[in-house]
Amino acid sequence: MPALRDMEIGVMFWAGPDPVEVIRGVKALGVRCGQLGVPGEMRLDPATSNAWKAALDSEDFTLVTVFAAYVGESYADAPTVQKTVGFIPPATREEREKRTYEISDFAAALGVPGIACHIGFVPEDRSHPDYVAVRDIVRRVCDYAARHGQTFALETGQEPANVLLAFFKDVDRPNLRINFDPANLIMYGTGDPIAALDLLGPYIVSVHAKDGEWPAKDVLGALGVEKPLGQGAVGIEKFIAKLKAIGYKGTLNIEREIEDQQQRHQDIKIAVGYLQRLVAA
Repeated sequence: MPALRDMEIGVMFWAGPDPVEVIRGVKALGVRCGQLGVPGEMRLDPATSNAWKAALDSEDFTLVTVFAAYVGESYADAPTVQKTVGFIPPATREEREKRTYEISDFAAALGVPGIACHIGFVPEDRSHPDYVAVRDIVRRVCDYAARHGQTFALETGQEPANVLLAFFKDVDRPNLRINFDPANLIMYGTGDPIAALDLLGPYIVSVHAKDGEWPAKDVLGALGVEKPLGQGAVGIEKFIAKLKAIGYKGTLNIEREIEDQQQRHQDIKIAVGYLQRLVAA
């Protein structure tokens, strides 16, 4: 796999049945690295690992993170996220914890240094049963990932930065890190992403380059709308400048989540050029 430059631009993308086809499609967007999302229903066995490892090697492509998604998750609106995402729903905790271990094993087979996921809306009350349960799962996942020499990253957005930081410190594991998604903070209405970098900067291992608008104030439970990079409320130029100022050296992984794949590819290609100019400035 190629050695990456500081703040190299990549893409967040999802696994498909043909790893070579998927990776070539991502490379066609103008990048040589990225983050792989694994759907909850995707089978993780030696044949799958071997196919992805061979594809990464043959295409000279670098993965920096493997993201876990889980069967039954929905991001339709804030209440649905609260009920279905991550480790919060009690009925699915055990199977999702097991699945996260499988993701760690899969990432290790591919030689990927980190795994990540959304853990869900963690209560602020440290004595709440859901808080305690999720904290303990995160500790166990960190310990498991550490056996592979991996980091385990929590994604920003579903709680304010100070709440995430407090949870982060309570978990107290040296390989726990943050995948910083500036648009999520805005789309969930949880805070200014530029200011959040001051709090979370030392723990950030990876970044999503994504943009979005604030939620509608008159619609209860609504989430904000994702926008093409540079067309939302994040302030991408200030965001990149702030990352430079805090000494971030990792990848900038463009995430664009829309149904229209042709438009998605077009938006990502434009975003690649846009980020290249900002990083070089």
